[in-house]
Amino acid sequence: MSLVQLKVKRALKVPIDAPEISPSFFVGKSNRDICNLEVWEGNRKNKIEKIFEVKGEPGDDAEKIRIRIIGDVSKVKKIGKKMDGGSIQIIGNAGMHLGNDMKNGIISVQGNVGSWLGSNMRGGIIEVKGNAGDVVGSAYRGGSDGRRGGSIIVQGKAGNEVGCWMRGGTIQILGNVGLCPGVHMKKGTIYIKENCLGRAGAQMQGGKIILDGRIPDILPSFNIESKRGSTRVGKEKIEGPFYLFHGDNNEDGNGRLYVKIENNPQLNWFEELIEI
Repeated sequence: MSLVQLKVKRALKVPIDAPEISPSFFVGKSNRDICNLEVWEGNRKNKIEKIFEVKGEPGDDAEKIRIRIIGDVSKVKKIGKKMDGGSIQIIGNAGMHLGNDMKNGIISVQGNVGSWLGSNMRGGIIEVKGNAGDVVGSAYRGGSDGRRGGSIIVQGKAGNEVGCWMRGGTIQILGNVGLCPGVHMKKGTIYIKENCLGRAGAQMQGGKIILDGRIPDILPSFNIESKRGSTRVGKEKIEGPFYLFHGDNNEDGNGRLYVKIENNPQLNWFEELIEI
């Protein structure tokens, strides 16, 4: 394995557009080549060496390249874009569009991340120790071809529209989420360990959403089917019992929405509608 370390030299005050920070882009380059790479800092181009202290040589195999970023890069966008191997470790906060169009490899973040985490992702793993912004694992605005694979795990909370237009893969949010997780969802699995503000699965056509915490109500376009003792996220068993709903009927959808019974006593009137 070859390690390239980027350490932030100064406080970053304006957004930086840096899809070049990726094992796939570093492959075959020397330390001097990386130092001379230009990225947009605000409305001006700047060399990476003016922003980061660069140590190490990347080598010729993207699968064996490790990038370690030290410092607050919450102003840096598109780190790991189109990444197809290797790993990125961020010791600090990260910015928007982290891991967009990712195909393979591992990204880990010790802090928080901005919105659009893992958009249009096709494979690989992203792990975030802190919180994430809106539209985790979603399609870009105006598009309907969302992420198709890979795994995103956020240890903290996330914002609105987690998994918008999702077509595959797994998203796990271990804290609270905002409105509309799984909106327009077609395939894949979303697991939410804590609470949801509401409108889960709006306009979903397929896939699976598991709500372990509390949700205010269920959209009227979902039908209750049964109670289930447990369900799974990949190979992991999630204990219930759950109410199982199907929808969204406004889209002739066949999505599955699992809602933890013990955390949602306000939904117990649905039991009268379960066919025995």
